[in-house]
Amino acid sequence: MTRAVVVGSGPNGLAAAVELARAGLDVTVYEAADEIGGGTRTSELTRPGLLHDHCSAVHPLAVGSPFLQTLDLARHGLEWCWPEIDLAHPLDGGRAAVLTRDLDTTVAGLGADGPAWRRFFEPIAAGFDGLAEDFLRPIVHVPRHPLRLARFGLAALLPASVVVRQWRTDEARALFAGMAAHAFRPLSSPTSASVGIALGASAHRFGWPVARGGSRAISDALAAELRGHGGRIETGREITSLAELGDADVTMLDISPAAAARLAGDRMPRRVRRAYTRYRRGPAAFKLDLAVEGGLPWTNEACHRAGTVHVGGTYEQIAAAEKDVGRGRMPARPFVLVAQQYVADPTRSAGDVHPVWAYAHVPHGYPGDATEAILAQLERFAPGTRERIVGQYVRTPADIERENANFAGGDISTGANDPIQLLLRPRIALDPYRTGIPGVYLCSAATPPGAGVHGMCGSNAAASALKHLR
Repeated sequence: MTRAVVVGSGPNGLAAAVELARAGLDVTVYEAADEIGGGTRTSELTRPGLLHDHCSAVHPLAVGSPFLQTLDLARHGLEWCWPEIDLAHPLDGGRAAVLTRDLDTTVAGLGADGPAWRRFFEPIAAGFDGLAEDFLRPIVHVPRHPLRLARFGLAALLPASVVVRQWRTDEARALFAGMAAHAFRPLSSPTSASVGIALGASAHRFGWPVARGGSRAISDALAAELRGHGGRIETGREITSLAELGDADVTMLDISPAAAARLAGDRMPRRVRRAYTRYRRGPAAFKLDLAVEGGLPWTNEACHRAGTVHVGGTYEQIAAAEKDVGRGRMPARPFVLVAQQYVADPTRSAGDVHPVWAYAHVPHGYPGDATEAILAQLERFAPGTRERIVGQYVRTPADIERENANFAGGDISTGANDPIQLLLRPRIALDPYRTGIPGVYLCSAATPPGAGVHGMCGSNAAASALKHLR
């Protein structure tokens, strides 16, 4: 039987393992940590009974993933839960923009900008299933839906600062800015609109759900699927050299490009090693998990019912903060992502004490403490927050890297999303998953299509491996 090994058990490593095992290969996954999941782990970080996601929390791209849709993960316990409001974006004065799966509701809430929002997002959302089949693949491929991909691609190449001009109200402009800011890029840079467009369209097609019981339910379900095909997982097994893997026919590396270069040593061609060691990392996250009695006291009522809240103010304020981060400066008012998974999944709470997940965008490797900056932004739109906090857990960029080596310097995107790397990560190559070593492939979020719990990096890499095996 053809033997395959996978180094790393994040969602992409597990996706690659499942694809290979389904094809009949004998698969073993090695994970350095004591538990699987990488960025999809969940723990009681603040108080007993409160479930906090370590990194990935809300999954707009997972529920519509072409790979995950081929699996019946519900039989392994994975259940998606949707909040009443997918995303709220508060503004000063008690206002807020609201995004829901229902396009009509979103359009009605945006007032004068509603028609323009519909004109932009309705055609993309309507064809999102087919579009995802293309934009979640490597840049070099034969498109299955070329017209849809072209429509998306032309807009995605633009800076968010250009796309946002079609809206006039603070609400619509801020709503798009918050989604675009997920790219960890200045909003004036080319391609910075791409993530905002994808997240907005996926919201109107699939919504922004959470996994019942925590994001670990995703990795647990993938692991169960793998074992169902005869695969094995060994935790607490750190691999420091490809030589430790023996005579595997296929090796999948769910690790960063720099780590892959270290693991391969002299076996990796010089040109590939040079590209991997020069791979650029992006800004960082500073994570703050809170136990909050009664939940956050938002001024705007819609924020209480939202699974995700973007805290950053107007488009101009978010753009200024992201510009600072891109230049290596800590903004006074950082962009903060807040997840209230418990509004869709009450099992995460303990009575009236609820887990609140938050992180701020900070410069790569930021050595300072952003706790007060995050709390100040929360107090701005939810005055009285501090009085309700009964527990907290802080993770600096250095802590994030110690917990997951793929997130070097706190970069949870596993690489800068600048125009070149967004399209041609991790290096310029017809097959971005091949490492130049026969049978060895990179399958982490440093490969197309990049970060997100969709499993497509692993699925695409496994498809490349199977093609070359044949």
